[in-house]
Amino acid sequence: MMEQDFGVELWDEKKELARVLRLNEKTKSYGLALSEADARVLLADRKNILMEKRRVEFGAGILPQIIDTFYDSPYLYQDNYVETLGRLMDIFYEYKNESMDTLTDEELLSFMEEAFNGECQGSADYLEETILEKMARAIRVGGERFLREQRRRRTVEDEV
Repeated sequence: MMEQDFGVELWDEKKELARVLRLNEKTKSYGLALSEADARVLLADRKNILMEKRRVEFGAGILPQIIDTFYDSPYLYQDNYVETLGRLMDIFYEYKNESMDTLTDEELLSFMEEAFNGECQGSADYLEETILEKMARAIRVGGERFLREQRRRRTVEDEV
């Protein structure tokens, strides 16, 4: 089913569902897989979160990127997989807003992954309420300086 808003096609559920389910090939080696029902729930959650956060996405949504970023986390298990993906998606959109869209999707996901697998030890609550709140505050206060420092740090880490 194609959603339309002001004549613009925003979402193709079948394509997005197929894209999400294809990632099972990659995640199965980590003991993680989404059923079609699970994927549909997450895609419905995405739609609701976007409305709640007053965001619009064109093309592919963030869910496949979240799966691709987090599937190898030592803190994800089949039992918490769907719930955690939903939380991470909600947190992602919240902090796109809180960071005033100054971070690219990849930068925010990388920051989230590093914190989730590190200091947060798999706690989505700690990620949201502490780590990302500090990051958003630093962006609002320090703006470009904070972003330059983060990007420089990532470049140095990538070179090592």
